[in-house]
Amino acid sequence: MDRQTDNMAAQLRKNKDLLERVVRSDDAQRLMELLNRKAGGGLKEAADAAVQGDPAALLDMVRQVMGTQEGAKLVERLNQTAPKS
Repeated sequence: MDRQTDNMAAQLRKNKDLLERVVRSDDAQRLMELLNRKAGGGLKEAADAAVQGDPAALLDMVRQVMGTQEGAKLVERLNQTAPKS
């Protein structure tokens, strides 16, 4: 992860209400749909592997989705929702 992403994650952990609003947002739900589609329905498995120390599949999916116009816009809107460090 890059420094900006690390900072955003730390801020979200500190503010659980904001985290819940972000995760339940339409943008986050759509992003999850795109990631799951990219994973062929295997997003949970890729996320589980990342938690176990192998983030390669999840990171590849994220890069691919963020490479699309829709994915990039969703991530940008989510970044605007998150607190700034």
